[in-house]
Amino acid sequence: MTILLNERVPRTLDTLLREWTGETRRGARLEAWLFEDEPARREAERTLAEAGISARLHSAYKPLVHAFLEDIDMADLKRVAVCYPVHEEADPMRFLSEAYPLAALLDGVETVFEPGEADLTYRVRVEYTDGRAAEHEVFAPNRLRTNHLEQVDLTPTGWLKVTGLPGNAPDIDRALETEIEIVFRKVMEAVAAHEWPAAEPYAETLAIDVTIPGIERSLGYDDEVMSTREALHEDFYFSLLEFFKHRSGRPPEDRGLQPGQIVPDIREGDGDAHVRVELRSFGAPEDPHRAEQDLDAADAAPGLAQIHRELAELPGETFEGLSREGRPVRGLYRSGSRPAVLVTGGQHANETSAPVGALRAARHLLADPEANIALIPVENPDGYALHGRLCEGNPRHMHHAARYTSLGNDLEYDRGSPTYEKGARIQALQMSGAQLHVNLHGYPAHEWTRPFTGYLPRGFELWSIPKGFFLVMRHKPSWAEQARRLVEAVTKRLSAVPGLPEFNRRQIEICAIHSGGTPYEIINDVPCLLTADERYPTPLTLITEFPDETIYGEPYRFAHTVQMTTVLAAEEAFAAMMADMAEDLAVASV
Repeated sequence: MTILLNERVPRTLDTLLREWTGETRRGARLEAWLFEDEPARREAERTLAEAGISARLHSAYKPLVHAFLEDIDMADLKRVAVCYPVHEEADPMRFLSEAYPLAALLDGVETVFEPGEADLTYRVRVEYTDGRAAEHEVFAPNRLRTNHLEQVDLTPTGWLKVTGLPGNAPDIDRALETEIEIVFRKVMEAVAAHEWPAAEPYAETLAIDVTIPGIERSLGYDDEVMSTREALHEDFYFSLLEFFKHRSGRPPEDRGLQPGQIVPDIREGDGDAHVRVELRSFGAPEDPHRAEQDLDAADAAPGLAQIHRELAELPGETFEGLSREGRPVRGLYRSGSRPAVLVTGGQHANETSAPVGALRAARHLLADPEANIALIPVENPDGYALHGRLCEGNPRHMHHAARYTSLGNDLEYDRGSPTYEKGARIQALQMSGAQLHVNLHGYPAHEWTRPFTGYLPRGFELWSIPKGFFLVMRHKPSWAEQARRLVEAVTKRLSAVPGLPEFNRRQIEICAIHSGGTPYEIINDVPCLLTADERYPTPLTLITEFPDETIYGEPYRFAHTVQMTTVLAAEEAFAAMMADMAEDLAVASV
């Protein structure tokens, strides 16, 4: 074990109270923006009031949304017009996205968003049904920082404004680096200062353990929650991947980097923040305990042991690969007279509806002796186990640290390790000869942010806001006609799933408002991207994307039902299409 950092960082709120509750401060008027939940901020305001300080403490994270929740009267609203900042050092949509999901919270209220100036202030006009109107200015504190890639980011920050100081002391209006910003900076500095090996992987596990106060606030719209601890996890994980890519000379879009397992574990704390960064060895594989469930009614991700048992009960020939940590990557193939289809789940193991949807679909398909199916329900068992462990502390977070393998790479892009996770998929394709791969995936069920390196998740901006159940079709250039035919057939069947069209329409509408449009095609109420791509081994690769990171209960059952239906629809449509192609070929040869 090697320790890179082990430090306490004072809580900014406590420091503020110590500095501003003395007799020499009485009569001042104070405003501060902090990464703190509302109850903690209100309690601090009361403490300051007792010391003679008139104070208002705001959220530095998503300030416009917090302003509507805390300061702006939302009863009997008729119309809301928001002029959002547009800054030259940020994406033009940055502050519009940061206002998400305000359009959903104002459901039934006429809401207009317009671009404004670069002065980091939202200007809001509200009109009420009784004829009243009011105007508000909402400050969005940000500062320019040079990041780990030597680029400049405009990032949310704490801020302090003080007027009315005794003795005619000058007013204060300045950025205030808060403890969560300091923790992020110190971790990135410690990683950058370490002498890493020349060859990948650089470590077995790079562990970042943090306990810290912060915001964890559900919003009452779908799965939306504002969480600074989740945002810190996400920013650590992807920033460290970017750091190691930059260090290795790889381009930003590369997913084949194998730095080792990167695990930020951000837990709720009270008082000072504590951060510890260390290099750890794997140890023996251990999987978190999860209760057995009926898959058809599963309301949470089942345990890996149950998934393997359910797979073993299906008819067919078994095969397996091996994960980096030593877990089996189990699969099954059952030949039949229909065209072969490969079905996989859990490539990104925090996308938890895929394994259940894949197994449920396989049960139906393999009841037909003509079905020709290869199945791998969990391609990334190390990530699946990690996701379970991280959910013990933060069950609703998206936990992208579990997205990639323990080598730290996306197994889809692994070119040189067929004995690891990718080996199972290679075997499945060799055994089946499948020309259609149905690759079940998911994406965040609530907003995905990286506030300490800008705001929007760099390289994944399309997935930062839920937009319903999504399909991505990658096809060989010569298969373009078949790809569209398959997608149209699958989406037609999906449109009959109770509740799916409505679910998609609602999320697409809100996403479009806060992201500036719909840069994708909508077919039968399903957002779709169809792209020619030579990279995939099968002529057709149908990728599902359900917003399932991380959901439970009825939303989870709905998710794996949609995943199952997609597999069934794709297998049926592919068989019909291939039969038609064979018939056309036979007619043409006569």
